[in-house]
Amino acid sequence: MKRIAALIGRTAVACWHHGSPHFPPLPAWAPGPAYRCPQIRHLAAKQNKGQFKGQKINSKPVKLEKQQKQEVEIKQRMTVSELAKAMNKDIDHVYEALLNTDVDLEELEPDTVLEEKWIKEAVKRSGMKHKWAKLVETKVRENKDIQRQPPPDPAQLVPRAPVVTIMGHVDHGKTTLLDSLRKSQIAAQEAGGITQHIGAFRVQLPSGEKITFLDTPGHAAFSAMRARGAMVTDIVILVVAADDGVMNQTIESIQHAKKAKVPIIVAVNKCDKPQADPQRVKEELVGHDVVCEEFGGEIQANHVSALKGDNLLELAEATVTLAEVLELKGDPTGLVEGTVIESRSDKGKGPVTTAIIQRGTLRKGCTLVAGKCWAKVRFMFDEYNQAVSEAGPSIPVEIVGWKDLPSAGEEILEVESEQRAREVVEWRSYMEEQDKIKEDQQAIEAKQKQHQESYNKDRESMAHLSWRQRRAALYRANKHKLSHRLSEKTEIEELTLPIIVKGDVDGSVEAILNVLESYDADDQCELDVVHFGVGDISERDINLAETFSGTIYGFNVAANKSVQQMAAKKGIPLRLHRVIYKLIDELKDDLSSKLPSTTEENIIGEASVLATFDVTVGKKKIPVAGCRVQKGQLDKKMKFRLVRGRNILWEGSVTTLKHLKDEVLTVKTGMECGLSLDNEELEYKPGDEIICYSQSEIKQKISWDPGF
Repeated sequence: MKRIAALIGRTAVACWHHGSPHFPPLPAWAPGPAYRCPQIRHLAAKQNKGQFKGQKINSKPVKLEKQQKQEVEIKQRMTVSELAKAMNKDIDHVYEALLNTDVDLEELEPDTVLEEKWIKEAVKRSGMKHKWAKLVETKVRENKDIQRQPPPDPAQLVPRAPVVTIMGHVDHGKTTLLDSLRKSQIAAQEAGGITQHIGAFRVQLPSGEKITFLDTPGHAAFSAMRARGAMVTDIVILVVAADDGVMNQTIESIQHAKKAKVPIIVAVNKCDKPQADPQRVKEELVGHDVVCEEFGGEIQANHVSALKGDNLLELAEATVTLAEVLELKGDPTGLVEGTVIESRSDKGKGPVTTAIIQRGTLRKGCTLVAGKCWAKVRFMFDEYNQAVSEAGPSIPVEIVGWKDLPSAGEEILEVESEQRAREVVEWRSYMEEQDKIKEDQQAIEAKQKQHQESYNKDRESMAHLSWRQRRAALYRANKHKLSHRLSEKTEIEELTLPIIVKGDVDGSVEAILNVLESYDADDQCELDVVHFGVGDISERDINLAETFSGTIYGFNVAANKSVQQMAAKKGIPLRLHRVIYKLIDELKDDLSSKLPSTTEENIIGEASVLATFDVTVGKKKIPVAGCRVQKGQLDKKMKFRLVRGRNILWEGSVTTLKHLKDEVLTVKTGMECGLSLDNEELEYKPGDEIICYSQSEIKQKISWDPGF
């Protein structure tokens, strides 16, 4: 208080000294103030904000700098993630900025394209200002792809060996036929007697002619591979068992050959069997437009026995004769062209492909492109794993030196240099990315259109309501979705089977994936292929399966001891098979195990209530129904149901079951009994039915039928 009084006093003196209107000026004789201090002037002057007592006053006024708003470059058709990046914020910031707008945040994804007004609104609400990004003229990227060469000069063409494809139904003797021709034991090494992937072999006949054979699988799962074999072949040998006749895969093989416009030679196999009927087989083939010579057609038919070697030489000569008629020629000069027949990953060699050369001569050091992969040829091997120095038209060869693993069926083209190969691969990857962007954009636009139509429809139905009423109505409509979201997520997780597929070669994996594409039981259990690849099971596969809680299916691949121990420790199921239909059968079992079991009810007996009365037990009166068993029997251990008309009044168990005065466990047809139920409040009426039944759980089976 003393300090405040002193301050007031000094202020008064100062005001008087300066002639304040509240205080008259001092007379001339009056002495001045007892002391003068610069603080007096400071107190009389206006003090700047933030200036402490005793600080000097600057002569120049302080100018406050205006805070500049952050500028955000925007453009048309920005996605949520692009806008967040332009604002230097995370995606959640954009969501928060669009709260309480007409934008449906539930449907907003990072890749959702925003309208211009919502882009500007989000920037404005974030305390920023927008500016349009400068239009940059996009240059059309030069096409760096490579195409096949124009047709060669006929003068450069030389005769080449025919490429012959063996086709037909499973177990009709295709591989045994090749074994007899090339004196090998491939069939004995194959699992289940089924060829699991394409084999390319070259056979030299006693007469000196050479034929390149493609042994394509006959199993239904390998339909795509059979089609690929027909596309690179000159002649198709259609093998049909004389004791079995035309089957499903036989018909498919005929269709593939006709689609490729390839001539057919029929080999009626297993003619040595007692039940063989070659004539019936040829008659069946007529129904599929395969007319043999004896029926007035142009197709040769040979009766052979691949197991005993009967008439195989005649079949080979017929093939060579047809090849001469076709006048097959190839160009061994110029850049190499070919087709990938099979691809696999070898531990010692790395990515390896089996290819048929169709033009040029492949040599060590050539640079090849197939799809989005390229190779500098390091080694070449024939079908007997012997190193070869070159391979011309119609010659099958294994190629080592690929940087990545190309897919089976890819076109092989030679380029001048490694740099050119990289350009081609980069261009193809770029084009694939552009195509994917277009597909994604179309999907996004379709989804937005669907959402907008649904939104407009909802708004029209609520147009007569006020804003608050609309909010309340929307909340009530979506309330059940929010409450069930967690349980639905759990249910979906339980009814999903994530799988990882690994195969020995690319064609095998492709065949398995083709089978999985036919899966049509998503309403029962969703099948999710999270990864597929070529090679043995690795630790990476185990870690991936653990992440997705998945199962690993291996086809003709192995898992070393450490990988198996790791899988066992983490509880990852490993399904390793060498026959595809066994793999699919186990997959179906795993899918079925995911399904909830169903309860089946079996009615054991039926009884009708004839009369009702009460029995006193202690101080309680217990209602009792007097019944007669009409059908089956009543078993006290089972469940019971009380039915009146069409209504079920009660379900439970029987506490007392008596025949005459004796407690019994069962009462059979025609016998009378008295029974009391575990619900003492029930009232029985004459005419009610008592049904005795049992319940058993039954495992559901997946409805998917892959066709074998």
